[in-house]
Amino acid sequence: MNLKDLNPTRQALSLFDEFKNFAFKGNVIDLAIGVIIGGAFGNLVNSLVHNVIMPILGLVLPGEKGYVGWVAVIHGKEIPYGKFLGDIVNFLIVAAALFFFVVKFLGWIMRFKKEEAKAALEPTKEQELLTEIRDLLKRQVQGGHEPGPAGSS
Repeated sequence: MNLKDLNPTRQALSLFDEFKNFAFKGNVIDLAIGVIIGGAFGNLVNSLVHNVIMPILGLVLPGEKGYVGWVAVIHGKEIPYGKFLGDIVNFLIVAAALFFFVVKFLGWIMRFKKEEAKAALEPTKEQELLTEIRDLLKRQVQGGHEPGPAGSS
């Protein structure tokens, strides 16, 4: 057993180095940023639902208190289904926004990037001609005589 292996300071530094390598990888930082932005996006959608959409629905739908006051009374117990309906609307709006942003918009961007990358891989007409000339010159150097253009001898 090595005495250096038992050194608590060395072990702590090694553990810190491992954590630093893990925490500062690109994927972990991207994930953290995504979680923070997702939380902010959720707050924005909650505000839209609770402060704009549901009050507008409350104007159209019957009831003095609006949707928040909608309750069902069963055996003397109140069940606040109005709040639940508000949460359902909130969920549907978040799901729709994520679908259109993540699936459709980012899917369109990924397809565009893929087409761009594919176009970059395809050789240009000049590159094809230069490749053909190179191959012809190689064959001539190796002793294989290619027929020349029509009319030449």
